[in-house]
Amino acid sequence: MEIDILDILLLFGVGLIAGGLNTLAGGGSLLSLPVLIFLGLPPNVANATNRVAIFCQNIFAVRGFKSKGVSAYPYSLWLGISAFFGAILGATIAVDIKGETFNKLLAIVIVLVIGYMALGKKAHVEGQEKTDRKSTIIGIITFFFIGIYGGFIQAGVGYLIIASLSFINHFPLVKTNSAKVFVVLIYTISSLGIFIYNDLINWEIGIALAVGNATGGWLASRWSTKIDEKYVRYLVMVTATVFAVKLFFF
Repeated sequence: MEIDILDILLLFGVGLIAGGLNTLAGGGSLLSLPVLIFLGLPPNVANATNRVAIFCQNIFAVRGFKSKGVSAYPYSLWLGISAFFGAILGATIAVDIKGETFNKLLAIVIVLVIGYMALGKKAHVEGQEKTDRKSTIIGIITFFFIGIYGGFIQAGVGYLIIASLSFINHFPLVKTNSAKVFVVLIYTISSLGIFIYNDLINWEIGIALAVGNATGGWLASRWSTKIDEKYVRYLVMVTATVFAVKLFFF
């Protein structure tokens, strides 16, 4: 499909918001995935194309956190490797999913994540950081399954990662976000590889979206302690609700 300048501007704008939200918490794909579908991409192609933006976004987000001296390395590397193998399984399942099934599943995921955003408590537990052997083993196992989910659909995975790192490791929120973007970067390599192998990516649209995501990820990572994510979350909740209704019923 061909895209015009208005489509490019729309993709950049959506990517900017999605990249920032993904870096601060999660849920950016609740916006970008439906937009890609509404632009005319088949759902499995939209799901695959979105990963180009996710990959680029997290390269810049990782660099942004590093420039501020925030890192959970090497612990995040072990989690990333575990999620990498889980994402292979998840992406393989996503390759052949039917369009109507994917749309309804995405709509359900959107509703669940919005419910969490609106009613759930912040997934942050205060306390001494835990990276002992037991916590590391639990984290590695947990992130294998997070990788399966992330490889399959991506939307809302940030909240799963924040909850896991908070309850298992008691990381502070900024460190949690730095670990999150690193883990997502690592496992996106495998899921992106699966989608490239199956020729499911629209590169023109993916690159346009990626520029926005990367910009949003870089800005949010550099100013993560100064940005009030509340208003961005409200925007996502309202917009994504409309998307969910359209995906499920129309």
